[in-house]
Amino acid sequence: MTTADTAPLSYPFNVPESLELSEEYEQAQNRPGLLKVRMTYGEPAWLVTRYAEARFVLGDQRFSRAEGARHDEPRQSEGRRDSGILGMDPPDHTRLRTLVAKAFTVRQVEKLRPQVKQLAHELLDELEAAGPPADLVDRYALPIPVAVICRMLGVPAEDRPRFRVWSDAALSTSSLTAAEFDANMEELRAYMRQLIEDHRRAPRDDLMTALIDARDVNDRLSEIELVDLCVGILVAGHETTATQIPNFVLALLDHPGQLALLREQPELIAGAVEELLRFVPLGSGASQPRYATEDVEVGGTLVRGGSPVLVAVGAANRDGLRFDAPGTLDISRTGMQHLGFGHGVHHCLGAPLARLELQEAIGALVTRFPELRLAGDVMWKNEMLVRGPRVMPVGW
Repeated sequence: MTTADTAPLSYPFNVPESLELSEEYEQAQNRPGLLKVRMTYGEPAWLVTRYAEARFVLGDQRFSRAEGARHDEPRQSEGRRDSGILGMDPPDHTRLRTLVAKAFTVRQVEKLRPQVKQLAHELLDELEAAGPPADLVDRYALPIPVAVICRMLGVPAEDRPRFRVWSDAALSTSSLTAAEFDANMEELRAYMRQLIEDHRRAPRDDLMTALIDARDVNDRLSEIELVDLCVGILVAGHETTATQIPNFVLALLDHPGQLALLREQPELIAGAVEELLRFVPLGSGASQPRYATEDVEVGGTLVRGGSPVLVAVGAANRDGLRFDAPGTLDISRTGMQHLGFGHGVHHCLGAPLARLELQEAIGALVTRFPELRLAGDVMWKNEMLVRGPRVMPVGW
């Protein structure tokens, strides 16, 4: 068993202007034990890169998210994110998750499929009418998940553009000071408090009203938990999907054989989305450290109680010990159990909704435009927790 005291490596490894997985991850997977890394801010951490160890850490309750509040968490920005439900452990985490979970079951989400399908086709109609080149992000990838999550929460359509600014700042790793970071989050919270009060005065059939009832009628969450839960759903409910739509298109354009197969067999779309979730490493690096609450052996390394562990999901999804030809995109791959939505108690609550949106968005796009191609330079997001195009001009 190793307890390496070597100097930590600078982290994260991935570059923002690409969807490539850094070679340093494969090197880490091929050496024994865990790697010690250090982010720009916070204390050093152990880095998990292999699938089996990633699944173990994400699923074992001896690794705590809530404990991070008592430590100098490893992070890429000076400001510390108030992670809300993502920063909780059971039983508080279970209490809040239960309040929201019924809105995101596969059965409930499937009821939204006709709306999402119609929205995708309406946006493609607008793209076709306007003519190429068009920015796939602004005109297609962003409006779909934003419209869906805003409808679920009862956010007025005219307010939706404001969330891109707030969401970008919430996920930023840039030189925002802690004070600037906190000010942005408080502005978003203030908006959400006002929207909650509007819903209290005029209840409607949406998720926010259901959460308000849980607060006001059954006293199952505090007011600040209500506000932060709505903020978390709004940011998480659109940002990753809006980023993955153009990411998946880029990956398919880079693999024309797989794109042709999907066009020939559109029934493969569900499996294609799962393979793309495995294949495309979304994060610039691992985030949301877990703290060991006692000494635990992970992959031959003794992780001492009180030490943080970062789980590199993008690397784990490319682990050759778990996946055949892990660096190959194969949309006919089946039964892979990727970690794209995490694992354990923090497995992504919105996974069924994200899957549906990705299936409908990618399926409609590649079917409508058989000659889809890049029509200019991609402008990448930089200094963000997620990687992907900020602007992606396409033609057809």
